[in-house]
Amino acid sequence: MASTRLDRTISSTGNRKILTFSAWIKRSKLGVWQNVASFGQGGNRDYIAFDSSDRFEVAQYAGGQTYQIKTTRVFRDTSAFYHIQYAIDTNQATASNRLKIYVNGVQETVFTNSSYPAEDLQMYYNLSGENQKIGSDTDNSNYFDGSMSHINYIDGTAYDASAFGETDTTTGEWIGKTSPSVTYGTNGFFILKDGNGITDQSGEGNDFTLGGGTLTDLKDNPDNVFATFNPLHRGTKLDEATFSNGNTKHEGTTSGGSYPYSFSTLAASSGKWYAEFKNSPSGDSIIGIGAGIPDGFLGNATSAYSVGYFRTGQYYTNGSGVSYGSALSNNDIVGVAMDLDNNKLYFSINGTWQNSGDPTSGSTGTGAISITGTASNTTGFYHFACGKAGSDPTSILANFGNGYFGTTAVSSAGTNASDNGIFEYDVPTGYTALSTKGLNL
Repeated sequence: MASTRLDRTISSTGNRKILTFSAWIKRSKLGVWQNVASFGQGGNRDYIAFDSSDRFEVAQYAGGQTYQIKTTRVFRDTSAFYHIQYAIDTNQATASNRLKIYVNGVQETVFTNSSYPAEDLQMYYNLSGENQKIGSDTDNSNYFDGSMSHINYIDGTAYDASAFGETDTTTGEWIGKTSPSVTYGTNGFFILKDGNGITDQSGEGNDFTLGGGTLTDLKDNPDNVFATFNPLHRGTKLDEATFSNGNTKHEGTTSGGSYPYSFSTLAASSGKWYAEFKNSPSGDSIIGIGAGIPDGFLGNATSAYSVGYFRTGQYYTNGSGVSYGSALSNNDIVGVAMDLDNNKLYFSINGTWQNSGDPTSGSTGTGAISITGTASNTTGFYHFACGKAGSDPTSILANFGNGYFGTTAVSSAGTNASDNGIFEYDVPTGYTALSTKGLNL
């Protein structure tokens, strides 16, 4: 959502002192200011944002900072959804009761800034004629980069975290309530409940419009988190790899003999896993799997626990190249089947398994590449990975199961017996997407 925002103009004034905001949020880009939502116009607005240090704040600016509550903790986990909720009631006599922040069901109590709203302060949230924006500041800047789900906004009631989430009695995890029992009020709304719907599901009729960018309906959600590229776990040339499209697009643009590459946020030590990668353009791309700490490029001498399929049709592991399949062309889709039960790896190009490979052949490993056993690996876990392995720029789009390459949906989804993830080509029987649901199948 790096340039996407949702817009609504308030038509009727509601309660300007009491409200609740609740959303499930998965971040992509770190280290830059990003507005989650804003309420008002121009310089006079209430807003919520992640600052350039990755702290979360709730604040108002009206010719100066009126109030500002900013967490001490930072939010740098790009592999999971956070449930972030805050409730404001400026009628409260005790300052710390006027604004409460909850993260995954737990109230935050330690703040870098704790300038609370003044008693009886009236805010811009529910004032007629003001703007409500999701994903940007009121001037359509400082866009949020990542994913959001189940956004609830309440006009007139300050709820605690139990209104929108609960602890799973089996797993101990904090999970969302898909149909919360709350009173939404005049300007309340419930959007992004099912997919990318921005029609209000609260019953109040407070629909949003797409103000800019592209709103993508992803399979990735708080109940089933899919892998993406991890900006905190990648190769040594950090300044030469950039990410976009919710960290599913990797670009290595700098020319020269450096080789930036990236690992997926999720990894596995057993099971059978499938992902797809599109070269656009192919450049000097290399696609495969890796373990341990990224260093150099996939398959080089310092990466004994990685295997990469190079654009020439060779695969590299432990510094050596071996002829395996066809050379890559622009917009080819490379399928990667990782069998960690038998330590075998297979590559396909546009649905055709290279080297006459059969990912369902088990320990026989027909046409497979043998993977170094995970027992001797420093981590015991393998990630999907890709990067640049030469002087030419690369641009690689990953589909870890969301059904998209960038913002373009797969053209004709293949079969997937696991019913977990959407891919361009058929998923081999017994394999599934690398996601939290897949890890628990």
